[in-house]
Amino acid sequence: MAYIFTPSRLWGGVPIGIKSRKLDILEVMSGNAPPTQDEVFMQRALKLATETIGLASPNPQVGCVLTQTPLGGGTPKIIGEGAHLYDNRDHAEIVALKQAAARGFSTKGATAYVTLEPCSHHGRTGPCADALIAAGVTRCVIATADPNPLVSGQGIQKLHAANIAVTLGVLEQPARNLNDAFAHFIQHRTPFVTLKAALSVDGKLAPPPATRYPNRPFWLTGPAARHEVQLLRHASDAVLTGLGTVLADDPQLTDRTALPRRRPLLRVILDTHLRIPLTSQLVRSAASASGSQSDLLILCGSLASPAKAAALGALGVEVEQIPDHAGRLSLPAVLASLAERDILSLLLECGSHLNGSFLRQNLADKAVLLYAETELGDQAIPFAQGFPSPYLLERFLHRITRTTYGPDASITGYLHDPWPPTSLQTNP
Repeated sequence: MAYIFTPSRLWGGVPIGIKSRKLDILEVMSGNAPPTQDEVFMQRALKLATETIGLASPNPQVGCVLTQTPLGGGTPKIIGEGAHLYDNRDHAEIVALKQAAARGFSTKGATAYVTLEPCSHHGRTGPCADALIAAGVTRCVIATADPNPLVSGQGIQKLHAANIAVTLGVLEQPARNLNDAFAHFIQHRTPFVTLKAALSVDGKLAPPPATRYPNRPFWLTGPAARHEVQLLRHASDAVLTGLGTVLADDPQLTDRTALPRRRPLLRVILDTHLRIPLTSQLVRSAASASGSQSDLLILCGSLASPAKAAALGALGVEVEQIPDHAGRLSLPAVLASLAERDILSLLLECGSHLNGSFLRQNLADKAVLLYAETELGDQAIPFAQGFPSPYLLERFLHRITRTTYGPDASITGYLHDPWPPTSLQTNP
């Protein structure tokens, strides 16, 4: 559904929509018709935004397309486009405007397609709404409003006040899916937590410990599902597991997609007493990693050995002590520590205990459940302590999507909606 706003009527020099803190809705578009022209150009903007996975955080992923109708009429043509890369500073709108200028195109009378409401405030750059106004854009099509409650709607207000027609909500859900983590973080200042679990068809994580080889992973799912997990890691700022998984599987927890990312995947281990072996793959890979900041963070409790912490530090591992109680680390403190590092998205690849702890404390926001056809039996390790079955968890999920990766099935759903409720109100 898309809403079209026009600022045609004025009262005291201010659009009536702003005076009443509400934008006038003149048209509502819906239905399952073939893609409209707006949807085609917005899809291009979304593609540009999608290509910045791993390159925009801690900022949102945003794409912009500028179109111009030929003087003689006809189908609008793209005159500039771009996406935001954090290290390049420029927001998507500025990238598109610069490209149009470099190609010799005038932007006066152009339409801008933006996947996120143009910003209205000064940060590392100036307001993009002001830049679009100065460029002479006469229409702006926006996929979704800014999720930041302090500024949401203000970019639209600026455009509206400059006599620019605004259409809001074109391909809104795909645009929001790209920025779930940003939307959650900007409101709550904690990472958006995705719980990922590879499971047997009877809902178990792994065979009984007595039947397994130590320090060796047990693969339930096939190569296609494991590749999907790598893509999940690539889209995340950090991945987290506990000491039990480290001792059982000796994992690397690396992003092996070979896709570009602006900062390394932060591998986070919860290890209350610092029992992690110095010879583990995690520690060895931290020692060989380049750069001034370690990509391996071990969070420990108050009774952890200072000597072990020093030994880990000498091997390139960062160790941080956080609050603990009765031998268990505080999970809210874990998330707060990660938030201080601008970790917007956290992927859980944990064992039964931590899965249960995050779920019981209502700290998981999304779940990705990958089911193999294998059955492990009643004595196998459960999905999550305190939850008899992942199938029970599925009852609490909303916006569920189902897909397959080879022989394996995947169910993805949300426990918490990271986006604020849609509103056509604008802030004063």
